[in-house]
Amino acid sequence: MNGDNPSFVLQNLIMRYLIFLFCVLVSFAGTISAQNKDSMSLNEIVVKGYKTMNGVGHINGYSGQVIFSGKKNELLTIDSLDANKAVNNTRQIIGRIPGLNIIETEAGGFTANGIGFRGVNPYQSIEMNTRQNGYNISADIFGYNEAYYLPPMEAVSNIQFLRGAAGLQFGPQLGGLVNYILKDAPAKPIEVTVSQTAGSFGLYNVYTSVGGTKGKWQYFTFAQSRTLDGWRANSDQRQVSGYGKVTYNATSNLKLSLDYTLLRNRIHMPGGLNDSEFQQNPQQSVRARNWLQSPWNIITANLQYKISGNTSLSFTSAYQFSQRDLIWQNEDSWYPNFSPDSTGSARELEKEYFNNITNELRILNNYQFGNQTQTLAFGIRQASSLLRRYEGGQGSTADNLDMTQYGDYSTAMNFRNNNVSLFAENIFHMGKKLSITPGARLEYLTTNAYGYTENKEDSTNAVTPELNINNQKNTRTFVLGGIGAQYEISRKINAYTNCSQSYRPVTFSELTPFGTTAKIDRNLKDSKALNADLGIRGAVKHILNFDASAFYLYNYNGIGTVPAGSNFLVTNTGASLHTGIESYAELNINDLLYPNAHAGKLSIYNSFAYVNAVYTEGAYKGNEVEYAPHIIERAGVNYWIKGFEFNAQYSYQTKSYGDASNTISSLSAETGILPAYWITDVSASYKWSKYKASFGINNVTNEKYFTLRTSEYPGPGIIPSIGQMIYCGLSVVF
Repeated sequence: MNGDNPSFVLQNLIMRYLIFLFCVLVSFAGTISAQNKDSMSLNEIVVKGYKTMNGVGHINGYSGQVIFSGKKNELLTIDSLDANKAVNNTRQIIGRIPGLNIIETEAGGFTANGIGFRGVNPYQSIEMNTRQNGYNISADIFGYNEAYYLPPMEAVSNIQFLRGAAGLQFGPQLGGLVNYILKDAPAKPIEVTVSQTAGSFGLYNVYTSVGGTKGKWQYFTFAQSRTLDGWRANSDQRQVSGYGKVTYNATSNLKLSLDYTLLRNRIHMPGGLNDSEFQQNPQQSVRARNWLQSPWNIITANLQYKISGNTSLSFTSAYQFSQRDLIWQNEDSWYPNFSPDSTGSARELEKEYFNNITNELRILNNYQFGNQTQTLAFGIRQASSLLRRYEGGQGSTADNLDMTQYGDYSTAMNFRNNNVSLFAENIFHMGKKLSITPGARLEYLTTNAYGYTENKEDSTNAVTPELNINNQKNTRTFVLGGIGAQYEISRKINAYTNCSQSYRPVTFSELTPFGTTAKIDRNLKDSKALNADLGIRGAVKHILNFDASAFYLYNYNGIGTVPAGSNFLVTNTGASLHTGIESYAELNINDLLYPNAHAGKLSIYNSFAYVNAVYTEGAYKGNEVEYAPHIIERAGVNYWIKGFEFNAQYSYQTKSYGDASNTISSLSAETGILPAYWITDVSASYKWSKYKASFGINNVTNEKYFTLRTSEYPGPGIIPSIGQMIYCGLSVVF
């Protein structure tokens, strides 16, 4: 962070004052509460969440030990959506969340599509805090915050989204929080669900879950197996994922649970294309010997304890031991010096190992202050991680997935991150309608690196031999502050606003990236951001559900990729200002026009976002921020009648740029314009008794488009998105 920047000096002064005021208020409130503990009775707070028959809603107050009041948030109920859940089609499933920018990589080697909001980098969801059941599932939240595992949507109950203000309760990621909440044990002793889906390009997906409740014990488990021959040549995939959870309800106030998540996969990566190849045939592949596997394992223990009628706590301890293995022809020399993919030549072997332990304690307390019930949520997170990175090893000369090592690695690095975070937020009710929620987060982060690596960048842009790194250490402490407010216009409509800080630390792993043709600026600096929202949301009877807001995001020292001579450079691209609007509206036509009709239910919805993201300081001042389309629009229609459901969705996105210099086109295709595109998806299902049949078509008109240009794997170059795909399925619950 540049402490001389005037805007951030002012912002920090304001935030520090808010933090000071917050601490004083909480301290005073705690004193009053203690003095009147025996004489005051607390009023019950009813937490309200509104959702429509499309499953899109929000949370007004708090849920569990997390405060949502005054924040831009969405709650998406998955079972209410007709979509291609067999391949986790992000555009269909969560595309209704306004402003969601999606990087589609299914045809390039990844099934976990990346997401982002408000013009921040969506690649592999690197700017998001990605969680499952409240705990982190990305590779390393500070060392390598990429999502390689996502749960199958058939196993997900709902998804929580929380924008930039999430930094105070969850972590400093600029893009906010996405939390996939899995289904839990049904109330009966045993329930079995079996679902099979088949589709174009060799898709075959089998999902089975078993769960139940017996006395004080609850259990839920699922297994998923998916095979896909691939829309592009050399893009076949095999994946197995599984999950098991056991819960013991010791008393009415104490609940203990243990769960385990796994992923095993084998992904054939077809490589990237240049512009002429994409126009000629986007389904072609120029690479036949590139493979990836990313076995994922997460073990989690959780304790939920209701201390009293007003106070509850949760403690979660998660251990992740995962890895990512890559065997490929590394593209150190890309267009125009394209090297042929020749059978018999040695490929490059690269491996990473992730070992993370995270402990998180959260406490929520309702207390009396000023003759009203207030809510305080606070906690602490301790996280330790070890990332071991090996690259540049000599691999096999075969064509298949063969991870045998035949030569030494050119890079062997170890990165250790230790993080302790303290966080607190408080809902202060100022009368019956207005509430104010200040908050703060204190972060302490220590990063150590040791080993040796190829020095990919120096002052002359020259590649030098191995660079020995002997226990380099970087320690930093930073404070994030924020404040929000919510005003209840009516029982189901409220106005909200918030302002909060975010922070993105540079780690050693960013200085030695994995599988990229770009060079790295050794002088990378931490980036910091300020997020703000102002909006109105709610529901009008069962007729209209809406949420409309304006946002402001100032990102200082953003990190991006830019051309540098004949190469590309990862560097700080300067300060950028992101402003715009995000809106969602759904109208129930039947309840509006024919409330007593028996012809089913018809609704229409629109998810719209306008983003203006421009560099305001630095070498690229006046340029548009990369991967920040001005308009993201998704509109759809839903119809229900007697077990039959139908959905049609139209998606439109304007063009954006692949780098901060706003390159129009390049011979390498690693930079250039990402053209506008429009896609239509349709799906239908029919449910009778315990059976459900489904059918759908993704990309009905078979549009040729892409959402990613990259200097990294699964490229380099353009990664085409999948064309028309037809699927059908049958599920049964018994």
